[in-house]
Amino acid sequence: MNRIIQSSVFTLAFGYVAVAIAALILFAAPLWYAWQVTIQDGRVELLQADAQRLAEVFHRDGPNGLKAFIDTRVGLQIAGERILLLTDSSLRPLAGNVPAWPRGVPASPGMSTITMDLAGQSTQAVLVRASLPGGYNLLVGRDLARFAPLEQRFWYGLAGAVAVLCIVGVLGGFLIRRTLLSRIHSIRQTVHAIMQGDLSHRLPGPQSGDELDTLSRTINRMLDQIEQLFHGIRDVSNAIAHDLRTPLAELRSRLEELSLTRPSPHETFAEIDAAVADVDRVIRIFNALLRLAEIDTGMRRSGFVQVNAAELAAQAVELYLPAAELKGINLACRDTGPIPVAGDPLLLAQAVSNLIDNALKYASDGGNVSVEVLRRAEGAVEITVADDGPGISDAEKPKAPERFYRGDISRGTPGVGLGLSLVAAVAKLHGGQLVLADNHPGLRAQMLIESDAARPWRQDHPAALGAAPAAVDGLELVRFGTLAAVKSQPFTR
Repeated sequence: MNRIIQSSVFTLAFGYVAVAIAALILFAAPLWYAWQVTIQDGRVELLQADAQRLAEVFHRDGPNGLKAFIDTRVGLQIAGERILLLTDSSLRPLAGNVPAWPRGVPASPGMSTITMDLAGQSTQAVLVRASLPGGYNLLVGRDLARFAPLEQRFWYGLAGAVAVLCIVGVLGGFLIRRTLLSRIHSIRQTVHAIMQGDLSHRLPGPQSGDELDTLSRTINRMLDQIEQLFHGIRDVSNAIAHDLRTPLAELRSRLEELSLTRPSPHETFAEIDAAVADVDRVIRIFNALLRLAEIDTGMRRSGFVQVNAAELAAQAVELYLPAAELKGINLACRDTGPIPVAGDPLLLAQAVSNLIDNALKYASDGGNVSVEVLRRAEGAVEITVADDGPGISDAEKPKAPERFYRGDISRGTPGVGLGLSLVAAVAKLHGGQLVLADNHPGLRAQMLIESDAARPWRQDHPAALGAAPAAVDGLELVRFGTLAAVKSQPFTR
C-alpha cells in the first residue's frame, strides 16, 4: 500500500485533488460572503419596510387599529415567521407574539441583534425598534435560526463536493496507475529482451497518440540507431579482420621465406620493401579509422578557418595532373572565382583528393575528369568531381559510402574501401552530405557543404588565427600564407 501511495500517479492525483479543493474553496468563499451580505441587507430592508408600514397604520387608525392589525397578522403568519410587538410607554405588551419586552434591546430606535427567548427557546434575532406618538413602542424582528438549515445545506454541499473530489481522485489514481503499469510492463519486457541481446525488439506501436506513444516512438528510433551502430561496428570489425589478414599474412610469408631461403641481398631488400608496403597498408587502415572516429565526434570543428574552396580544388587538380597524363586522361578544373567557406582545410583537401583519385582510377584511358566548385542559390557550396568511367549502379550508390564497402568493379583495384567513407564524414562534419549520381557515362560525386558552414568567416575570427596541423597521415600541407601543395595517398572506394 505504501508503494502505491508513493507512486508518481498518486502524487499527481492527490495534487490535482488538492488544487481542485482549493479552487472550490476559493469559489465558495466569495459566494458565502455574498450570501451573508445579501441576506443581511435584505432582512434589514424588509424589517424597516414592515416597521414603516405598521407606523402608517398607527397614524391612520390609532393604537387600537394597529393592535387589531398586528393581532390579525400574527394569526395569519407562520409561527415564528415574524417577531411583532406593540407596547405602551411603560413597555407593557399590547399586541404581538412576544410575551414581554426582550432584554438587551437598545433604548433608542434602530436595528439590533440580540439573544432572546422565543417559544420557550433561546435564539438569536435581529430587531428593528420604532417609537410611535404617545410613547408607544413598536418592535419588528426575525429569528436568525430560520436561515440556519439553508446555511447548513450550503456547508453540507461544499463538504459533499470535497468528498466527491477525493473519491474521484483516488479511483482515478487507481485506474490511471493500472493503465500506466500495463504500458510500462510492455516497455519493461522490451527493454529486458534488448538487455538479453535481442536488438530487434521494439516497443508497441502507437495506440492513442498520447505522451507515452511519443516516448515509445522516440525510444524505437533510438533502438534503430543503436542496432544500426551495433551492426556497423560488427561489420567494421569483420572488415578490419578481413583486410588486415591479407597484408599480415603476406608479411609473415615474406619474412618466413627470407628466414628459410636466405636469398641474395638484392632479393632480400626487395622483399623488405614489399614488407614495408604491407605494413604501410595496415597503418593507413588504422589511421583512416582513427581519422573517421575523430570526424564523427565533431572535434575537428574547432579547426575551422576560412578556406577558398575553389583554390583548394584547383591545387588538388594540379597535384594529380601528372598521374592523369600518365593515363592520358584530361583532368580539368573549372575556374569559378573565389568561393570562401568555413571549414577544416586538411579534411577538405583530403576529401577532394579522394574524389579525384577515385575518378582517375575508374576513368577510361583517354577519358575526361572534371572538377567544379560552385555556390548554390540557397548558399550551399557544391564540390563536384565527374568522370566517364563505368560508374556505380543505383543499387550500390547507397552502400558506396559505407566503411570497407567495395563494389564488384572495385574488387581488382587497390584500396580498402574507406575513401568515400571519409568524404561522406567530412561532408557531414561541414553540415552537408555526399551525393552520388550518374554522369552518363561515369560517376558524378558531389560533396555538399551546407549554408551554415558555407557562410564566409571574418578574417579576424579566433579560429582563423590558429595554425592547422602541418600533416595528417598521408596528407601534408605546406602553407605559405595559403595552401601551397597537397601530397596525398588517399584511400579509394
